[in-house]
This record gives sequence, structure tokens and C-alpha cells, in this order.
Amino acid sequence: MKKVNIAEKLKLINDHWHPRAAGELNGQQVRLAKLKGEFVFHKHDNEDEMFLVIKGTLKIDFKDKIIDVNEGEFIIVPKGVTHKPIAEEEVHVMLFVPESNINTGNLKNELTLEAESLEKI
Repeated sequence: MKKVNIAEKLKLINDHWHPRAAGELNGQQVRLAKLKGEFVFHKHDNEDEMFLVIKGTLKIDFKDKIIDVNEGEFIIVPKGVTHKPIAEEEVHVMLFVPESNINTGNLKNELTLEAESLEKI
């Protein structure tokens, strides 16, 4: 057992859209990331995805609506739902996802991080 200082772990991250694993529980990973700009529209066919905003405001574009998620708030994107995260200014997030989660879901591109190659911090 060990405690994790979220602020200290986030200081280790110097890039955007590259989540790191900060912990694991019950087949889930707790991931930390810094986001800035627009990601890509994608979906996760087999898993839900939870975004907890630690700093900033994250917008999630669902094509038919955009939801703002502010500091101290979270949103769960259900499996199969197409979405695109947008961070107009730098946003710090904690993600709760299955260990097998691929960040770009059903897409493979230059932003794709395979779950087994995810860096742990």
C-alpha cells in the first residue's frame, strides 16, 4: 500500500494527450494526463471511460452536444459513445479505465498508446 500525491505525479508529465498509469485496482487503471488542444473523435466499444478534471475545463464533444466538465467534476462516457475531448487551455485529468483501454479507442493513429506500453509513474 502506498499513497499517491496527484500534484507530484502531474509535475512529471511534460506533454499532452499521453496518459500515464498512476495506480491499478480491480482490473482498472488510474491514469493521469495533461491535455491541450483537440483530440480525435473516437469510441470505446467495450469499456466506459471516466474523466475527472483536476485543473481547468475539459469539453467533451458528442457531435450533437458539447459538455463542459470543470475542476472537481467528472463525466463517464459510456462504451460505444463517440466523443472528442477538447482542452482550450491546459487541463489536468485523472482517468479511470480498464487496464486494456487504448486511448484512441477504435482508431489507430499517431496519438494511439497501446495499453501494454503505457508508462507508469
